[in-house]
Amino acid sequence: MKRNGILNSEIASVLAYMGHTDYICIGDCGLPIPDGVKRIDVSIKKGVPSFASVLKEVALDMVIEEIILAQEIKEQNPTVLNEIKEIVGNVKITYVLHEEFKQQLKAAKAVIRTGECTPYANIILKSNVNFD
Repeated sequence: MKRNGILNSEIASVLAYMGHTDYICIGDCGLPIPDGVKRIDVSIKKGVPSFASVLKEVALDMVIEEIILAQEIKEQNPTVLNEIKEIVGNVKITYVLHEEFKQQLKAAKAVIRTGECTPYANIILKSNVNFD
C-alpha cells in the first residue's frame, strides 16, 4: 500500500503514465466528457469531493507546466478561480472559451469528475517534466 500521494488507483495510474505536454482534466459534476476519454468518477454527492480538494491532491503529485481554464470562470466563478490560483501558484494560465475548453478534452488522458456543483469549476492540467 502507498504511504503518500494519491490513493485512487485510476488517478495514480494516469499520472504515472503521462508524459510532457499530456493533459488531464478535473471537472465539476456537469462537465460533458467526450466518448473515448477515460472517466474517473470520484463524486459521492453534491459538493463531495470538492473541485479544490481534488485539485490540491493532484497538484501535489503532478509537475504542471500550464493550466487551461474557461474564460467564463472569471465572471461566473471568481471564488474557484482564486482557489485555483492559490493551489497552482505561478503556473502559466491560458483562458479559452468554454466551448473550446470542451473540445480540448478530446486530447485528455482522463477526466476526473468531482462532486463540485458550481459553474466552470473545470481545469485542464498540462504535464511538465520532472528534470530537477
